[in-house]
Amino acid sequence: MDIQAEVERQLSLIERNAETLLPREELAGKLERALREGRPLRVKLGIDPSAPHLTLGHAVVLRKMRQFQDLGHTAVLVVGDFTRRIGDPSGKSKTREPMSPQEIERNMASYKEQAFLILDPERTEVRYNSEWLGKLSFEDVIVLTARYTVARMLERDDFARRFREGVPITIMEFLYPLAQAYDSVAIRADVELGGSDQRFNLLIGRDIQREYGQEPQVILTMPLLIGTDGVHAMSQSRGNYIGIAEPPEEQFGKLMSLPDELMPQYFSLLTDIPWEEVKSLHPKEAKKRLAWEIVRSFHGEEGADKGRAHFERVFEERGLPEELPEVRLPAEFLSQEGTVGIVDLVFATGLVGSRSEARRLIEQGGVQVDGRRISDLKARIPFSPPLVVKLGKRRFARFVG
Repeated sequence: MDIQAEVERQLSLIERNAETLLPREELAGKLERALREGRPLRVKLGIDPSAPHLTLGHAVVLRKMRQFQDLGHTAVLVVGDFTRRIGDPSGKSKTREPMSPQEIERNMASYKEQAFLILDPERTEVRYNSEWLGKLSFEDVIVLTARYTVARMLERDDFARRFREGVPITIMEFLYPLAQAYDSVAIRADVELGGSDQRFNLLIGRDIQREYGQEPQVILTMPLLIGTDGVHAMSQSRGNYIGIAEPPEEQFGKLMSLPDELMPQYFSLLTDIPWEEVKSLHPKEAKKRLAWEIVRSFHGEEGADKGRAHFERVFEERGLPEELPEVRLPAEFLSQEGTVGIVDLVFATGLVGSRSEARRLIEQGGVQVDGRRISDLKARIPFSPPLVVKLGKRRFARFVG
């Protein structure tokens, strides 16, 4: 094998679509040594166990990690269970509430199942940072804090802004990036991956590894995927996300609703199809290709075909989905005259979590009954099943009694 040629090949693949690869020459040296010694690199990704669902935003970094695996390296998922149990700032303006071990474990069971839709389980280690952070003595913590300065911490944008604005910053919040850095020491990370918003914390990992006598990790950050609103980074809290475990019909429909200008980013970060190959297509056809490729990666070709057929039937031919959930109207919702209030009808579909959510949908014009849009909160609907209720663009229910 021509080792230098193989190093360049791997570097070319690894840095494709990456936002930051730092330092490139150090990664080249690590790759060369790994090839000569037959020792795979240890590629770290920190996992926040706060939510059980992964989005396409998570998939961007997981796809890069799978690329490392395909090149023969080992993925190490470090679950931040210790830091999450005590609450962590995670780049926010205030500290989040702690989580119980039971909540964390429930979330991680779902997380691993979804992550392994992308990662190779055989080349993946899953580690919990309570394994080492929970064993540190107070003396160990003091030694760790002595290895970094407050001035360096205040270089982080959110800390600097809060300091200028007089917003309190707790000492624990300074400890969090140090704990994340110590994770790299504990697992002897060669490379750490993250979103572009994690660059500061990843760089601290390099400094702390050096302080503990280890060769510093290389950092690789990926761009943040813009969400379905076309403005903000994909986020479950903003509601502009597409979940990787969502049904194929839901995924396909959400992808078809993306603004056209997002297609180059989605093709680059979530598929192996070069944008140059599809940019000459009509935007709608290019978006269908994008949606099919992404859905296929999680649900296979059958799922992608099902998602496309559902979209074309419901949104292009204005038909109904092949499978509608059938529901029954509670007797107490029905008046003596045989009518039902629109808020009660929407709530009875089971597709909304509360009557207030039902009211919002109605006021926003997002409710249709048998194809007729209803926006009057006081409207009463003659109840004559079967009755089809449509919420938003993709949710349906058929009342059968």
